Amino acid sequence: MPQVPLADYLILATVLFVIGLVGFLVRRNPITMLMAIELMWNAGNLVFAAFARNFGDMTGQVFVFIVITVAAAEAAISLAIVVMVFRHREDVDVDDISVMRG
Repeated sequence: MPQVPLADYLILATVLFVIGLVGFLVRRNPITMLMAIELMWNAGNLVFAAFARNFGDMTGQVFVFIVITVAAAEAAISLAIVVMVFRHREDVDVDDISVMRG
């Protein structure tokens, strides 16, 4: 079975990261922004896994596990914040949120 070159994984991860970055910078909906952040996390995971496979070391896969754990915690906390802001303001536009200040 032919092996996929490392450069292909890196190109795919770069494309995913750029799509996530553009999605984060362009959109004003916090849910869409969170999905874009998750896409950037997954691009980093792809790089970790690709290098781990390329070098035959399991350290990269351990990092992927840690990043997935942190991303799940980040998603849960940020979604809870979005829900609380929506309950308080009935609007979750990122530009208009100043509720978090005092």
